[in-house]
Amino acid sequence: MKVETNAVAGTLESSDAMVTVEPNEGNGIDFELDSVVIHQFGNQIKKVVMETLDRLDVKDVRISVVDKGALDCTIKARVECAVYRSNHQTENLPWGGAIK
Repeated sequence: MKVETNAVAGTLESSDAMVTVEPNEGNGIDFELDSVVIHQFGNQIKKVVMETLDRLDVKDVRISVVDKGALDCTIKARVECAVYRSNHQTENLPWGGAIK
């Protein structure tokens, strides 16, 4: 899947994460993380983000995650939502089943 436009999903509330995606034509994945728990869970957050992008077949994206203590399932949902929004995909979203 290609990231077409800038998109955001999530909030800066406690136990949530704000994910921003931007096109990054031909430059691979550029990942940035700001987290209140980066020292404890930074590697796990990056792993969840990268696995979700891989499952969505996103190859070129600039992605920024501002984490406020979100669970893995929340981070995954925010990444999926931001990528879908960047493609203006609002119907027939394959939540859960198609994206393992």
